[in-house]
Amino acid sequence: MIRSEHRGTQRIDQLAQWWEHRTGQGTRVLAWRQRVVPDHWSLLFGQIAVASLVVCILTGVFLMLFYTPSPETVRYQGIYEPLRGIEMSRALESTLAISFEIRGGLLMRQLHHWSSSAMVAAVMLHLLRLFFTAAFRRPRELTWLLWFGVLLVTMAAGLTGHLLPGDALSGTSLMVMDGLLKAVPVLGTWLSFLVFQGRFPSGAIETFYPLHVIVLPAVTVLMIVAIGLLHVVQRPAQFPGPGRTEHTVVGRPVTVAAVRSGGLFAVVFGALTVIAATVTVNPIWLYGPSDPAVASAGGGALWYLAALDGAQRLVPPGWEVVLFGRTWTIAVLVPIGLVTLFFLTAMIYPFIERWITGERKDQHWLARPRNAPTRTGLGVAGIVFYGVLWTAGGSDVIALHLSLSNEGLIMVLRAALFLGPVVAFLLTKRVCLGLQRRDRDILLHGYETGRIVRLPGGRYVEVHAPVSSYERWRLLDHESPMPAMVRPDAHGRIRWSERARARLSRWFFEDRILPVTTSVSGSPPPEAPRDIATMPAEHR
Repeated sequence: MIRSEHRGTQRIDQLAQWWEHRTGQGTRVLAWRQRVVPDHWSLLFGQIAVASLVVCILTGVFLMLFYTPSPETVRYQGIYEPLRGIEMSRALESTLAISFEIRGGLLMRQLHHWSSSAMVAAVMLHLLRLFFTAAFRRPRELTWLLWFGVLLVTMAAGLTGHLLPGDALSGTSLMVMDGLLKAVPVLGTWLSFLVFQGRFPSGAIETFYPLHVIVLPAVTVLMIVAIGLLHVVQRPAQFPGPGRTEHTVVGRPVTVAAVRSGGLFAVVFGALTVIAATVTVNPIWLYGPSDPAVASAGGGALWYLAALDGAQRLVPPGWEVVLFGRTWTIAVLVPIGLVTLFFLTAMIYPFIERWITGERKDQHWLARPRNAPTRTGLGVAGIVFYGVLWTAGGSDVIALHLSLSNEGLIMVLRAALFLGPVVAFLLTKRVCLGLQRRDRDILLHGYETGRIVRLPGGRYVEVHAPVSSYERWRLLDHESPMPAMVRPDAHGRIRWSERARARLSRWFFEDRILPVTTSVSGSPPPEAPRDIATMPAEHR
């Protein structure tokens, strides 16, 4: 192993010399070889998202070779007997041919579907990791926005791909989309005409096919590349620990990280292939061709778009007002506005927190969620809020399988939409404070062993195990910002914005457990383990 690693290093040095002689930029290759990548399991979510994107693009290219993006009506004469002789679009005919007549076509279709779903899930988990570890702080706000852009574009790509087969389920989704577009005041009919080119529903394929196969994948790849370039330019963020300072980064060499990423890609590809080969998804041959008079029973939105469907179900029906000679459908506008406001707030949260805390310097430390109880509580509250909307998207199916009243379930979810986030925030904040107290007790007294001894004076005490230097420093090294103070401006006046910021800052930081100082704990920072690489800060 050591010999092969040494050979790899020699080859990189030879490549750097070759590049230096021809371009004068060989030092960049050597600097890249000296780069160190932090080693933490939560970093795998981003790599899984990239691996899923590669699989999705490869399978999409295969499907594009056999798919016919045409709404022209034909009579099916394929090998699937139950649909033979039925009128359908060429798009559905080619999709059925991929499923039943092209060798490996059905596997590719399902692998394409599962890889896109896996990518959306991985991006969501990666965003949660960035949020709860405060990896969105300066100078990484742009990375946060790009990952959010990847999430939204991937959702859009999944939706456009869902609408292409021309089956009954995609036709139902097109009818829902047309209704949502036309519900927009003033611009509704124009938006519907723009999307469907004045030919509902046949015009959808001509609109969504270029978006699905060219525009949205290209935008996704560009954003992923931009994220990678930002990671190269910026210093990697890391958790506090042995050998980690403001001037050093501890982790694995980039060559080792690259090899491990290749292995992870193989694992992701294999797992997705097994799932695609064993779990059937979107059986269009059972739904039949698209028909405006047919709605698929039990059909619903894509799982990552179910929150929008759930928001519509929770709004009481019949909310309409007539203003300026036009009907304003509140029952449609409120859910769209609510979900849009939720995502918009999540996107700009780094800037909101920076304004509240008043941070102006670069932050290269990742935070443990327990050490920021307010932020963690807000994150859990957001998850509960989104989860209630997501659950409401399948309320009819849940009520059917659990023999519940759908109306009663909707009433419970309406109450949970308002009370759930508040309760989740308060409980999460209390749990984080309790965990902080536990860490403080461990630092001061050590771990409880459960062994009780009697002292010579007759008093009983519990024996505590000492804390290792590594664990002591991990628990000790974290920030504890103070609430912002109201300060007058040059004219001696206090602006209302400063008052609001001070109140929010006090609410954000007031409830906390002061950390134990190094002098109290009596332990200097330990060195990094010998099997971990350390990179100086100048090798960015």
